[in-house]
Amino acid sequence: MYKTRILVEGTVVAALSLVLSFIPTTIGSSFTISLGMIPMTLFALRRGFKPALMSAFIWGILHFPASQVVYLSVVQVLIEYPIAFTFAGFAGLYAKKVQKSLVAQDMWNVRKNIVLGSFVGTGARFFWHFIAGVVFWGSYALWGMNPWIFSLVMNGVSGLATAVVTAIVAVLVAEKAPQLYLPKDGNLIQKQSHQ
Repeated sequence: MYKTRILVEGTVVAALSLVLSFIPTTIGSSFTISLGMIPMTLFALRRGFKPALMSAFIWGILHFPASQVVYLSVVQVLIEYPIAFTFAGFAGLYAKKVQKSLVAQDMWNVRKNIVLGSFVGTGARFFWHFIAGVVFWGSYALWGMNPWIFSLVMNGVSGLATAVVTAIVAVLVAEKAPQLYLPKDGNLIQKQSHQ
């Protein structure tokens, strides 16, 4: 029952993340803020690493039926969707620290670990977009820029902006509705490790 609840919750979060990606946030040809990272990071910090990887993987896969895939090659598609989006779940590495700090009412550590989780999850995902940018999108680099620099600038700025927005919202949620990080079923991350 517990695992089913997490699976359903993770699937709903993946769908919400996809829906948020329909909101236009693209600036110019390549800069974008991925609003879907907000609910995905909240879920990751609520449920932990493995459920976050599962939910983030579903998010990546949902791009296919939603016709939101930009196709250059099979390898490029695999890197930019199933692989890159799955790595967004790395924010879940900080779930235990966030929850312990919330239970202890240590808001400084809550904020610190939410920010770290937001940057790790976003950074892990955009690392793969950066790789794809170099390998597959380099020939589209503006002004004849070096593909490494072009991809680093475009994905770096997009990733940084996404991480900052995600961290701000996630910290505000912790301050206004901390219970969202503490599941009602009482299964905090530190207890899960003994199951």
